[in-house]
Amino acid sequence: MPLSTLCLHCGMCCDGTLFTHVSLQPTEVLALQQRGVPVGQRADGSPALVQHCAALDGRACTAYAERPAGCRRYQCQLYGALAEKEVSLEEALAVVDEAHALRDALERELPSAERDAPRSVMQRARHAAPALSERAQAAYTRAEAFLDARFRGRFGRRG
Repeated sequence: MPLSTLCLHCGMCCDGTLFTHVSLQPTEVLALQQRGVPVGQRADGSPALVQHCAALDGRACTAYAERPAGCRRYQCQLYGALAEKEVSLEEALAVVDEAHALRDALERELPSAERDAPRSVMQRARHAAPALSERAQAAYTRAEAFLDARFRGRFGRRG
């Protein structure tokens, strides 16, 4: 139960904060489309669930029982630390809250989102990185470093 509590409190693996897409098996595409979840493509043409996932409601997945295999397999570093009892649920939830606060601070520094901009704050910042103000660049750097250290671990940024 503490593991699902962590995931339901977080949602960053689904909102585009940690990565930009989840690879799909061809058999998963129709089930997602039937639920009204748009399916995109990777550069190589293979199907992908583009993040910010349309099945995310707040921080919870509305397609959790039918989620794709890539979503089922994913475990962030913080999830692993909680599973291994390296951190308590209270400590893990505090890390999630800090990550959300850093992302929110970055959002306040970003220019208004353009019409076709990604919903994800982190993706918007990545796209705009060369043109960010000094304050926005500092907020972006802090947020990415925190995410790398607490969530992505040795795998670093994907997407």
